[in-house]
Amino acid sequence: MIARAYLDGGLLDFGEDDPYLTTLRDAASRAAHAELLIAEDGTGTLLGSVTFVGTRGRYAEIAGEGEGEFRMLAVAQSARGRGVGEALVTACGERARALGLRGLVLSTHPRMAAAHRLYERLGFTRTPGRDWSPIEGMSLWTYALVL
Repeated sequence: MIARAYLDGGLLDFGEDDPYLTTLRDAASRAAHAELLIAEDGTGTLLGSVTFVGTRGRYAEIAGEGEGEFRMLAVAQSARGRGVGEALVTACGERARALGLRGLVLSTHPRMAAAHRLYERLGFTRTPGRDWSPIEGMSLWTYALVL
């Protein structure tokens, strides 16, 4: 579901050949080395997922001391507009607060305008000084929320 959301959203520069697909498809590794949060409907249908990193580790990219981070937020096409993304981001904030963290950060693709609106509505602010490039030719924007 996560890989499909990224592919359908045009967020992978190399399409089906993008090496990031391996990471997106490896839910078992994310669950073993971070927290994999999922949203399901009443029938058990997967609606969305996010990877929450509460402490530094394999899946942390930009989090500093005292910050949590989330990555790979995706909502199934059929569930968009139903508050699933907001619920997952809110759950990340709740996890960070429960761990006593002072902030929550994320990286996002500049083309993810709907996600940017969600983050800003939830109190995140752009942190351009932390923007970065995971690979040559790709820039990611960053956002932070003070908890």
